[in-house]
Amino acid sequence: MKVGVIVFPGSNCDHDVYYAYKKVLGVDTEFIWHKQQNLSGYDIIVLPGGFSYGDYLRCGAIARFSPVMKGVLESAHKGKKIIGICNGFQILTEAGLLPGALLKNDNRQFVCKNVYLRVENNNTCFTHLCEPRDIIQIPIAHGEGSYYCDTDTLNEICENRQVVFRYCSENAEIDKISNPNGSVDNIAGVMNLEGNVLGMMPHPERNMEMLLGSGHGIKILKSLVEHFNQN
Repeated sequence: MKVGVIVFPGSNCDHDVYYAYKKVLGVDTEFIWHKQQNLSGYDIIVLPGGFSYGDYLRCGAIARFSPVMKGVLESAHKGKKIIGICNGFQILTEAGLLPGALLKNDNRQFVCKNVYLRVENNNTCFTHLCEPRDIIQIPIAHGEGSYYCDTDTLNEICENRQVVFRYCSENAEIDKISNPNGSVDNIAGVMNLEGNVLGMMPHPERNMEMLLGSGHGIKILKSLVEHFNQN
């Protein structure tokens, strides 16, 4: 199997993702420059965090039209596994591959800290190594990470179990205090209806080893690898 990490002008978490897959998980991993359109050689595609195209207009709004997104859209429709982290999540919503949008944090400040997430659906290719309602600790670093969708969309994604992660307290409570950015319903990560595209604001690649904290991020990225090897 091969992992492709897309590099947009302004990406700054691409090397973190590369290290997580190549060095920690031992998977064949390559960088994909944003002008490349043919992604047929990759089994897992990652859109990393950063400030693609300087976050002009809106986060992800320009990157959505980058040449590589033609390959991302084709790969998604073919069922390939795609994960967008932070800025990558923003790009996937702008491209229409995921429901909702990411708005400015409700406190209008950049937030950088460790947060707790409750795994709302562990029956996915991204989370099957997690326990039901598992509590994992993952860092965030964003200024526009407030997930928003209208009421009808919220009801739909909840009913279809597309909400994969919610911000929570250390004791698994879903409350306003544990919501770092004002996301509707404390949502931290969602997937598409088909279950092959995930977007999340927290950075699992920044917590892959105990040296960096809890090491909980490995549950997410390794889930994808093991899912591919088992299928």
